[in-house]
Amino acid sequence: MKAIVLCAGLGTRLRPLTFSTAKHLIPVGNKPVLYFGIESLVAVGAREIGMIVSVDSWPIIQNAIDDGGRWGAQVTYIEQPKPPRGLAHAAQCAEAFIGTEPFVMYLGDNLIPEGLAAAADLFRSSGANAVVMLKPVDDPSHFGVAEVEGGRIVRLVEKPKEPRSDLAVVGSYFFDHNIFDSIRHLKPSWRNEYEITDAIQDLINRGLVVLPYVMTGWWKDAGKPEDIIDANRAVLDTLIPSVQGKVDFASSLEGPVSVGPGSEVIGSRIRGPVIIGADARIVNAEIGPYTSIADRVHILNSRIENSVVMDDSVVRDLRHLVADSLIGRRVQVAGGGGAQTAVRVLLGDFCEAVVP
Repeated sequence: MKAIVLCAGLGTRLRPLTFSTAKHLIPVGNKPVLYFGIESLVAVGAREIGMIVSVDSWPIIQNAIDDGGRWGAQVTYIEQPKPPRGLAHAAQCAEAFIGTEPFVMYLGDNLIPEGLAAAADLFRSSGANAVVMLKPVDDPSHFGVAEVEGGRIVRLVEKPKEPRSDLAVVGSYFFDHNIFDSIRHLKPSWRNEYEITDAIQDLINRGLVVLPYVMTGWWKDAGKPEDIIDANRAVLDTLIPSVQGKVDFASSLEGPVSVGPGSEVIGSRIRGPVIIGADARIVNAEIGPYTSIADRVHILNSRIENSVVMDDSVVRDLRHLVADSLIGRRVQVAGGGGAQTAVRVLLGDFCEAVVP
C-alpha cells in the first residue's frame, strides 16, 4: 500500500509562524506534527509516500523530510499547482504516482495518536473500496460529516449548515483506484473546490463499498494556534520522564519531566509534564506544566506554562507569566519591567520583542 500526504496548504491561520515554515512542521512535544503522521503511515506498511506540496512549501518540507530514509520510507515530492483547489484536486495530482495500487491519503497537519492500524486492517480485510476515518464531535458543521446506515457510509456532506450526524471526517482515508474515476467527474463545490467528500459520495452512488472507522481516541487538526497548544498538552500527557542533562540541587522537578542531553537547569522549578530539548539552559525560572522547550533555548528569570518554545530562542527577565503561547525559532523576548500579569504571545521566527 502506498500513501500520499497533503502538505500544500499555506497555514494562514498560524501566521506569523508560517511566514518562514510550513504549518506541518510546527512541533508538539518537540517533534514536528508531520513526523507523527509519517510514523503512523510506515507502521501500517505504507513505505512509498507521495508528499503533495506547493511550489512554496516544497523546499521547506523537503529540507525537513529529505528522502524519508530515516523512517525506512521512500518519499516522492509531487507539486499541486496553484491555486490549490481542494483535497480531491490534491489527490488527483498523485494519480500517476499511485497507479492502480490501494493507498492511504493523510492530511499532513493531523495528529491521530491511536495510529492507522485498525482502519488499515479494516480496509484490507473487508475488501472495501474505501474506508473513511470518523470521529464524533460536538460541532460537526465545521467538518465533512458522514451518515452511517447498516455499517456503511451512505452520505457525506462537506461542512453542512444542519448536520444530520455528529461523525466528522478525520483527515485520513483509505482508497482503491476507483476514487480517481470519481474525482474526474467532479464539479467545483460552493467553495469553488473539488471536495474529497463529493468524490467519496460518487463512490457510494455507484454502488461501491465505503466503510466507516470510528475512532476512539483524540484527534487534532493542528491548523490554529489553540490547536497546537491543545495537541502539545495531549502529547505531553504521554511523556516518559528522563533526565540526561544537569539539574542542580537548587532546582526541583515535579511530575513527568524530560531534560535533554547537554541541557542545564539551575535554580528553577519545573512542573511536569514538561519536555526540555538538548543544550537548553533554564536559570531562575518556573516552567510548566504542559510546556515544550526545544533545543538550545535559554529561559532566564521568567515563568512559562502551557506553551511551546522552539529552537534557539531566548526568553529573559519577564515579570509576566507567559501562558498559552507559541514562540518561534531564534526569537528574543525580554521583559520591560511592567506589572506581574499573565500574557499570551504568538511570535514568528527571528522576532525580537519586549513585553512591557
